Amino acid sequence: MSNYEFKLPDIGEGVTEGEIVNWLVKEGDSVREDQEMVEVMTDKATVTIGAPKAGRVVRLGGQVGEIVPVGQVLVVLELGAGAAAAVSAPAAPTTPSPAKKDEGPAATAVGDIREDLPGMGAFAAKKPAAAATPSGKNGGYFNEKPLAAPATRKLAREMGVDLRAVPPTGPASRVTREDVEGYAVRAKLPAPMIQMPAADVSVHHAVTVVPGGEPAQAPKRPEIVAPPRGAGDQRVPVRGLRKRIFENMARSKHTAAHFTYVDECDAGALKALRDRTRAFAERDGVKLTFLPFIVKAVVAALKRHPALNCLIDDSAGEMVLKGNYDIGVAAATESGLIVPVVRNADRLSILEIAAELERLSADARASKSKKEDLGGSSFTITSLGKLGGLFATPIVNYPEVAILGVHEMKRRPVVKDDQIVIGEVMLLSLSFDHRVIDGHVGAAFAQEIIGLLEEPERLLVTMA
Repeated sequence: MSNYEFKLPDIGEGVTEGEIVNWLVKEGDSVREDQEMVEVMTDKATVTIGAPKAGRVVRLGGQVGEIVPVGQVLVVLELGAGAAAAVSAPAAPTTPSPAKKDEGPAATAVGDIREDLPGMGAFAAKKPAAAATPSGKNGGYFNEKPLAAPATRKLAREMGVDLRAVPPTGPASRVTREDVEGYAVRAKLPAPMIQMPAADVSVHHAVTVVPGGEPAQAPKRPEIVAPPRGAGDQRVPVRGLRKRIFENMARSKHTAAHFTYVDECDAGALKALRDRTRAFAERDGVKLTFLPFIVKAVVAALKRHPALNCLIDDSAGEMVLKGNYDIGVAAATESGLIVPVVRNADRLSILEIAAELERLSADARASKSKKEDLGGSSFTITSLGKLGGLFATPIVNYPEVAILGVHEMKRRPVVKDDQIVIGEVMLLSLSFDHRVIDGHVGAAFAQEIIGLLEEPERLLVTMA
């Protein structure tokens, strides 16, 4: 017999470490090859890692919540006799890993994706299931095998909450972090170690890891002053995806010279075209929303203004004008915000973009985003959902040079042919890196997008 040291692999482009979210095995367990062993959260997604070989678990390389760098030993397996035992009698995981069920749409920067809102409706939102009623035959539990995300399970462990006893209110009877916190208050349990919120309701926090790593010259950071300590304060380590959001947003604000341009768009024609063509999409099993039209309009505008389809290489002092049109669409998950990317959007039809968005959203909902679907975008779109307000100042997704924020479509009075009528109006907020994009260039780009959305038939006759 021999021992095999399995090290945390490079599980994503630019990923250097991962946080252990949940162990699915314990020391002494026998495992089959490819049997799920551990859930690890990176700066991009939560991934489940399987056993590279059959054997017996001799040692676990870290505790839940511990940050493990790529290349560190994650699990030590004893091969040989343990492998034979694993094949004949596979061990059950110590903590059940619930099957991922459809939880409805992933959210954009704020709120759920809604069909009736522009740019936020990649997929139909499902209403949360009503809370279940405990039955006497299961000891008063709501569910012997409750469904909950890894972050929610971790929170429950920290608070001493038995998930089986928590009334679920999430989609598909899933226990949410709010359910856990509410149960703890009712049960008068000690205050929880509350994690950082997944998204800010006023601004965009998109995160994309781009090849090339950190710039050679890091931006100068302001003086750091520790906040005062209070008797009821709680200190929560900034880890995983939230740590990446801290770093990338600070880098963007301290590196790019932001300016924001806001204008309104009469989306009446866009809404009418979507309504007319929805049936054709449904025949092909595709749900057609506003977002694919917006992606296509952005691509067409980028072709007219190639300086916007650009990345900045600060280490070399160069602008990289991209040859591909890879459009990132910000999505909020329980772990934080990620930016799945529609690759080569210029080569896809509107229906193909809709289908691709549906696939990317499903993977994000299940925390199963593939590494090839994350990172390397050349332009980002973020949608602020039903809480979008009038406008916002989205943060440029560094090292890109521009970002589009899409706001709620609302019925408002508009002037047409000198008459006041009710129109479908949405505001667009675009932020630019002023080091590269002059004000008149950014304004022209914005007006190009607005013109295409106000006359969306132009997309159908001009697209590649």
